[in-house]
Order: sequence, then C-alpha cells, then structure tokens
Amino acid sequence: KTMKVDLKSMYWIRQPKQFSVSDEKVTIITEPFTDLWQRTYYHFRNDNAPVLQTKTDEKYFSFVVKTTFDTKVRYDQSGIIMYLDSENWIKASVEYENDKIQRLGCVVTNNGYSDWSSVDIDASIKSMWFRLSRRDDDFCVENSVDGINFNQMRICHLFNVKDEVPFGIYACSAEDSSFEAAFTDMEITECKWLVHDGQAPDED
Repeated sequence: KTMKVDLKSMYWIRQPKQFSVSDEKVTIITEPFTDLWQRTYYHFRNDNAPVLQTKTDEKYFSFVVKTTFDTKVRYDQSGIIMYLDSENWIKASVEYENDKIQRLGCVVTNNGYSDWSSVDIDASIKSMWFRLSRRDDDFCVENSVDGINFNQMRICHLFNVKDEVPFGIYACSAEDSSFEAAFTDMEITECKWLVHDGQAPDED
C-alpha cells in the first residue's frame, strides 16, 4: 500500500514568510539564521527552522520525499524530519559546506542533546531522496540518489515517542543566507525497514 501525502493537510511549525504548497510540490524560501540544534559541541541551542508535518499513529511505516535545493552558503540544508518538540527530533539532509563538498547527514536529538553523523558528498549534487521508517519507537533513515535504491544512514531510538508521531520536511539557513528548497514525491508506504533476520531478540 502506497499513499500520496495530502500536502495541503500538513501543518506548519514556524511557518516561513515565503513558501508555496500545491498538490504536487512544497517550496520553501529559507530565512537567514534559521537552524535546528541542541547543545552538543557548539554549546548553543537553535530551534527556529520551519517544519511542515503530518501525523500518523501507525507503528510501522515508511515516509519518502525528494528534496531539490539551490544551496550556496555553509549550513544551508533541506530534508526529512520527525519533530516531536524542541528537544526531541530526527532530521536528515544534505548540508552545504563549501564549493567542493556537502555533508549528507542525520541528526538525532534526544532529551535536548543533538548528535550528527555525516559523510562528505560532492558539492554538485542538488537533489536527494530520503526515507524515514518506523518500527515502534525505533527509526531508520535512508537516502537515495534515484528514488529506487536506498542506502542506510542511521538506525536510532527516540525516547519520547507517543503512539502518534509527526513527520515531514524542513529547510533552513543557519548563516546569513537564503535559498529555495523544493519537496516532491511525498509518499507513505508499508514499512520498508524489514524485521531483523538474525539474532533473536532478548526476552524482556
């Protein structure tokens, strides 16, 4: 079962000044000095990026989106997100670094502390597919350059998940920058993150 996301039924957390929502596409023009990060290493807290989400109480599902971005300044980023509140969320994006590389990465924030795993990719890449999958309170984040073959980026746990979870998209510019991010091909599918085949789970 595959279901197109009804883009017009999604809701904003911090609606940006400039955006458009049609049946097929969401466009966000980022505003300078917008970001999502909590405490770790940088010792600052930023929670002012625009987030557009929908919700489900399904315990097993995958959410897919394609993001296309005209990034130009360090930390310009757009991607997929599951934003519970200011101290608990997952995001994955391509984040501009310089004219040679970008960071393809995932940030997991639990109880007010962010961590960031990333790999460097070529700066010429201007679109990426992301897939976020849920199995109970655990999540898998993947990326794809073609929307067909996905690569695992992260398996993680969120401590403050309720039965119903919000998820969607975001874009921001942490420095003095603004760019256009477009989001298309948003779908909710059965969980593509399959049951583990191997060591049996421990008995609780």
